[in-house]
Amino acid sequence: MQLELTRYRQPLGSFARTFQPQEVADEADPYRIVAPVVLEFEIHKDKDKFRLVGRVQTQLELACSRCLEPFALAVDAPFDLRYLPATEASTEVDREIEENDLETSYYRDDQIDLNELMREQFYLVLPMKPLCQEQCRGLCVQCGINLNVASCECVPVWEDPRLAPLKGLGKSRES
Repeated sequence: MQLELTRYRQPLGSFARTFQPQEVADEADPYRIVAPVVLEFEIHKDKDKFRLVGRVQTQLELACSRCLEPFALAVDAPFDLRYLPATEASTEVDREIEENDLETSYYRDDQIDLNELMREQFYLVLPMKPLCQEQCRGLCVQCGINLNVASCECVPVWEDPRLAPLKGLGKSRES
């Protein structure tokens, strides 16, 4: 979905639309969009520079990093982004990144890719370690059962294979 910037001639405009999950989703994403995506923002125009201030709301499905079970994550991500023409993008290789650079994107052909905007916001709200619940017990390392649902009879025994040669040292002295 492209936002056609030529349609906005006034200094202030607005945009609001609800997208179906399949319109925004990408197979490469580490999440699945499970609810309609609501995108609303104001468009502040200053000649060929644009500022979009708004929010994106939906619900994502992630896999828990401990038990691998899917769980829902509600997304309500506010954003404040500046868009400049691609011709203003700096080509300097050795340039320090400034605070404003993190909030600045570039557009081409008088269009802003709204899918890219929404997916970027989704990535920013993803937790580093997605957990279905804070007390998630994960999977048994021996039998693989989900310890949140059932318990197993496995006795956790783990020996470091790097220390295996040292086990024989004590036995050879006793003989």
